[in-house]
Amino acid sequence: MRFLNIKSASWINSIVYLIEVRAMERFTSLSHRIRTKVSNRRLGAVLAFVAGAINAGGFMAVHRYTSHMSGIVSSIADDLVLGNFVLVISGLVSLIAFILGASTTAILINWTRRKRLHSEFAASLMLESLLLLLFGLLGANLDAHPQSLVPGAVLMLCFIMGLQNAILTKISKAEIRTTHMTGVVTDLGIELGRLIYWNKSKEANPDHFVKADREKLLIHAFILSLFFLGGVIGALAFSRFGFIATVPFALLLLFLAMPHLIQDLNEHYRK
Repeated sequence: MRFLNIKSASWINSIVYLIEVRAMERFTSLSHRIRTKVSNRRLGAVLAFVAGAINAGGFMAVHRYTSHMSGIVSSIADDLVLGNFVLVISGLVSLIAFILGASTTAILINWTRRKRLHSEFAASLMLESLLLLLFGLLGANLDAHPQSLVPGAVLMLCFIMGLQNAILTKISKAEIRTTHMTGVVTDLGIELGRLIYWNKSKEANPDHFVKADREKLLIHAFILSLFFLGGVIGALAFSRFGFIATVPFALLLLFLAMPHLIQDLNEHYRK
C-alpha cells in the first residue's frame, strides 16, 4: 500500500511538473521572436488589457486619454482656431511623444533583429515595464507638484502608448492594435456585416459570395472585451490605490520580457 502511495505521488508530481512546464512555455512564447498567429493574438489580448488599464487609470490621474491620437490631433486643430496656443503646443508635444515611442520600438526591434537576439520583442516590453514603474514613482509626487509633474506624466503616458502600439503593429504586421480600439471596432463591424449579410445562393454568384471571417470576428471581440475589462480594473485600482496600481501591470510586462532577456545575457557571457 505504501508503494502504491509513493507511486501515485510521483505520478501526481510528474503531471504537476508537466503542467507547469507547458504553462511556462506558453507564457514565454508570447514574447518569443518566432511568431505564430496564436502567440500574436494572445500577446495582443494581454497588451490590450494593460493598455485599457493604463489608459483609464491615466485619465484618473492626469484627466487626459493618451492612447489615441485622433482626439489629440482634433484638439490641436480646435485650439489653433480658438487661439489657445499653449494648448496647441501641449497637443503637439503629446503627439511627438507618441511618435517617439513608436519610433523607439522600431529601433529596438530592428537592432535586436540585426543582432539575432532572442529579445527581439522583449526589449520593448522591458522598456515599457520600466517606464510604467517610473510613471508610478512620478505620480506619487503629483499632488505635491501638479504644475511641474502633470505635463511630464502626460508625455510619458503618450510615449508608453506609442511604444506599446508599435510592438503589436510590428509583430502582427498591422493586423492587431492594442492601445486604441477604433481599428478593432471597425474590423469588428465589417465582420458582423459580413456575418448577417444574406446570400441568396452560393452557386448563383460565387464571385460575390459574402462570408464572415469568424476567427477574426472572435479575436477582435476578445481584444475589445479585454481592453474594456482592463479599463474598469485600471480605473478602480487607480481610484482606490493611487499610482501604486501601475506596479502589477509593470510586473506582468516584466515577466513577459525577462526569459528572453536572460537567455541573451547567458549567451553573451558564454561567448
